[in-house]
Amino acid sequence: MKIIKYKKGTKGRYKILLDNDNEIVLYEDVILKYNLLLTKEIDEKTLIEIDKYNQECDVYYTALNSINARFKSVYELKQSLLKKEYPSDLVDKAINKLLDQGYLNDRMFTRSYINNQIITTNKGPYKIMKELNEKKIDSDTINEEIRIFTDEEQITRIKKLIEKGIKTNHNRGGVVLKQKIYNDLKLNGYDIGLINSVIAEYTFGNDKEIAKKEYDKLYRKYSKKYSGYELENKIREKLYQKGLKYEEE
Repeated sequence: MKIIKYKKGTKGRYKILLDNDNEIVLYEDVILKYNLLLTKEIDEKTLIEIDKYNQECDVYYTALNSINARFKSVYELKQSLLKKEYPSDLVDKAINKLLDQGYLNDRMFTRSYINNQIITTNKGPYKIMKELNEKKIDSDTINEEIRIFTDEEQITRIKKLIEKGIKTNHNRGGVVLKQKIYNDLKLNGYDIGLINSVIAEYTFGNDKEIAKKEYDKLYRKYSKKYSGYELENKIREKLYQKGLKYEEE
């Protein structure tokens, strides 16, 4: 087979027209390795080799573009490539090459991930650690890198979240509000001991005052539709949902 025409495409690839009217798209790496700018004839055996090496380059550059778009763990990248149905041996080869070149590094990924989560989310260290475990990061690496999330940082963030919770849930009873904030902090992955010590510093509103305000508001709302026992029952039901109880003196 003879090469009739070359045409440079995008992303470092060339379109090669053969004398049998077949057109193949090859990476520049393949062109250079097989000296195809000078070699005008390709036998069947060489064409098979070229096709295999071109596929290897395709997996590698797909992987490289993937981690350039968003830094990934080794496990994440491998799963992403396998979903594209690339051969597993070529996936492993591309990943090993990226590891050798320093483009792929689970420790660097872990450090970057933790910093990003601290800056952009309200997650505590244990939730971040759980997510890193799901990305198959080595536990020693996680434990070493999570140290950047100090107790002092946790306390600062816990206080901020408690104050925000109190401000945005002013119509909830103190006991219920305290439990809600506690549960939210726990689910977000903050240390339970630190949560307890910080939350003890706060008061969560006077239930009686809150209940009176809520009672009046609910009365105005539901008295247009209900009356008597039915009205009182409806109000009590709504107050209960907010963790409140109101009895007139």
